[in-house]
This record gives sequence, structure tokens and C-alpha cells, in this order.
Amino acid sequence: MAKAARFYGTGRRKKSIARVYLVPGKGEIKINKRSIDEYFGLETLKVIVRQPLVATDTVDKYDVLVNVHGGGYTGQAGAIRHGIARALLQVDADFRPVLKKAGYLTRDPRMKERKKYGLKAARRAPQFSKR
Repeated sequence: MAKAARFYGTGRRKKSIARVYLVPGKGEIKINKRSIDEYFGLETLKVIVRQPLVATDTVDKYDVLVNVHGGGYTGQAGAIRHGIARALLQVDADFRPVLKKAGYLTRDPRMKERKKYGLKAARRAPQFSKR
């Protein structure tokens, strides 16, 4: 029995890592075995996840299966978007200019800054008291 075509892409943002599989289907998005509406409460996060599919006009052509862990919801949404964009490149390399121009292929390099000794956080100094 022949296995259906699966296209894979890894997406990362902050501490989040998303493993994304695109399978020919009717446009369902499953994140950690839950629907996108169940997983993300905010509408803006759902829009972020769908952006690469909308840009390439493939919303109804592929089911998206995602395993994501680490970070918060916003970081996870960004990681999923990055993973979907990379998987779409495997589907068709002609999508590259569209995805690149929109900035979906670029890994967001911003990370949390480390805490420094003598401070309460990365840059937050202890409260000053004259006495």
C-alpha cells in the first residue's frame, strides 16, 4: 500500500519548536491532536498560523498536522507559521518568492536575554533606597 504524500517543515520561534506535516486534504489544521479553534483562543494567533497558506492560495488543498512544544502561545503560533512556510517549499519551490517577500521563511532571531548577576532580571536593577 502506497503512503500518501507528506511534506515536512520545522518551524522555530523563541523557545517554541513546531514539527509541521502537510497532507493533501480539505484544509483542516490540527495542533497537538486538537483543532486550531480549540488550541488557540485568540483570533490573531489563528490568522498568523494561516498566513502562509493564504499567501500561496493553498488553504483548501492541504491538511496541516502539527506537533508543537515549548514557549507560549504567541511563540508557538510563530513557530507553526515558519514550519508551514518551510513545508510549502517542499510542495512547490515556486512558492519561494511569495513566502520570502512576506517574510515567512525568515527565522525570527529574537530570544529572551539572559539574567545578569547583581540584577533582578536581564536589565532590571534592585530598587534604589537612599537610606
